[in-house]
Amino acid sequence: MFEFKKTSLLHRRRIVIRAIVAAFLVLGLLTILGARLWYLQVVRYEGLAARADRNRIAVVPVPPRRGEVVDRNGVVLARNYRDYTINVVPAQLNQDVESVLHDLSSVIALSERERQLFLRALNQSSRYASVVLRNNITDDEAAWFAAHSFKFPGVSLQARWVREYPQGEAAAHVIGYVGRISEDDERKLEATDQLGNYRGTSVIGKKGIEKTWESALHGKTGVEEVEVTATGRPVRVLNRIDPIPGANLRLSLDIELQKKAEALFEGRRGALVAIEPKTGEVLAFVSAPSFDPNLFIDGIDVASWRELNESPDHPLINRPLTGTYPIGSTYKPFVALAALELGKRDPNKRFPDPGFYEFGGQRFRNAGNVAYGMTDMRKALRVSSDTYFYSLGPEIGVDALHDFSAQFGFGQITGIDLDGEHRGILPSRDWKSKAFKDPAQQRWYAGETISVVVGQGYNSFTLLQLAQATAVLANNGVYMKPHLVSHLMEALGGKTTPTVTEPSHILPLKQEHIDIVKEALVEVTTVGTARRAFANTPYLVAGKTGTAQVFSLRGAKYRADAIDERLRDHALFMSYAPADDPQIAIALIVENGGWGGSVAAPIARELYDYWLIERLNAEPDL
Repeated sequence: MFEFKKTSLLHRRRIVIRAIVAAFLVLGLLTILGARLWYLQVVRYEGLAARADRNRIAVVPVPPRRGEVVDRNGVVLARNYRDYTINVVPAQLNQDVESVLHDLSSVIALSERERQLFLRALNQSSRYASVVLRNNITDDEAAWFAAHSFKFPGVSLQARWVREYPQGEAAAHVIGYVGRISEDDERKLEATDQLGNYRGTSVIGKKGIEKTWESALHGKTGVEEVEVTATGRPVRVLNRIDPIPGANLRLSLDIELQKKAEALFEGRRGALVAIEPKTGEVLAFVSAPSFDPNLFIDGIDVASWRELNESPDHPLINRPLTGTYPIGSTYKPFVALAALELGKRDPNKRFPDPGFYEFGGQRFRNAGNVAYGMTDMRKALRVSSDTYFYSLGPEIGVDALHDFSAQFGFGQITGIDLDGEHRGILPSRDWKSKAFKDPAQQRWYAGETISVVVGQGYNSFTLLQLAQATAVLANNGVYMKPHLVSHLMEALGGKTTPTVTEPSHILPLKQEHIDIVKEALVEVTTVGTARRAFANTPYLVAGKTGTAQVFSLRGAKYRADAIDERLRDHALFMSYAPADDPQIAIALIVENGGWGGSVAAPIARELYDYWLIERLNAEPDL
């Protein structure tokens, strides 16, 4: 009995001790936990609270609507329309990406290229960002997905703005196009600290105005702060900063004039630029043949790309901007003006033209071996006497001609608001010494100047440069920068800002010399080489025909039907009208077209009739 009581007492003592130890242990653990909670909630509060917010708040970009492009009369050239896409937010998926793609593939068809683009975008985006899986969802696909969307958490049907070019091929080289943002685009955006503004945007300007004015057209990306669960599912929108839409652009281009000019080039290769001399506004900008920019919006298909890229007519080349040509006799008005300004020739002094000019034991002949007899400057321009201008070459000299012509924009970057403009070649002694490695080729020979003064030889200019020089001449030496965007129109507020308002510079020319050349150019279209094209016009045109040699015949007689079509001469024409108050200046080339007076000048006549008569007499739309 005593032993049992003793054992029971000892057992109770052990229990009490254990209870006390356990109590102290629990108290210690609670003390440690309390201390940890105090440390986390007081000492580390600010840092951990910010981290917690970052974990529960997802910042989602809201892309802006791209600005639209209209012509000078408000006709839409580039706009946006609503389309539907299938988008994926990786953080919200309840299964791996491959399984989701497999389940969707039974109805939402996905090409291998679309799959690759999606996976690449997925790797480059945040887990909370919405990544486009496929564009241009059909009505049937959209209806099926809407009915089965509950099966695909993290996958959604979303509306988007899609670029569209309603005029098709018209002015495609001016407007350009947008395309998917490439890795190269991302590197360029990052280098200019603009990458953040393109989060959530899938396209960017690739060519034309779309590229040159990208920063204005794109706008500013907005953001949404979305509260999400631990699994990444959105709960509510906490804050939103609306995107700022891109600015709208009003072009100086007249789309009806543009379409008429393009129609006149149907089946031909060539280029045309029409400029308003007093403002520098480009009214038409033709590169023939053209292409449909709508093909490039979501990525051009292989067959269409091959057809465009491998075409011998090179429709993707922007001919007025990057094509360089010898401009033949259309250069003569500027050579004549140089001779007058430099005091090298009395305009009334007559020189014999036997049909050729001899220099250094070599004969340089007129086109067709025609002899014009005694010829002064006005007649030389009117009948396009090569012999008269050959004789000017040694008198002016290549360097003096270079410096004079550069003022008009020949061989220079005009600065037009298109990307990729070529400079061409305005030859000089210095240019040749740098252009050739062989010392024997670096020397300039006097005979080379003779070819240069008639627009051949090393001369190689863009049609844009010829059109700009023509506009400057028409404007009596006032140089207005050529431009395609006339006004920037803010989407919010409607503020409109003109792009070019003042002359770039004024050429130091004597008006009496300008008048001599201008009078001769009027004679070209009334009694000279372009008289047939401009017979019976109710307005006066000043112009100059030109024919530029493509293939050297080495003295043989030129017969167009005896050589390959692509080796035939180019047909050119430069002009402005009305001659007494220039409203429009046009320069054009028909590649391998032959004679400027019979092929190029009639195109200009059609456009002048439209611009100066038909357009003004047309009844306004009600």
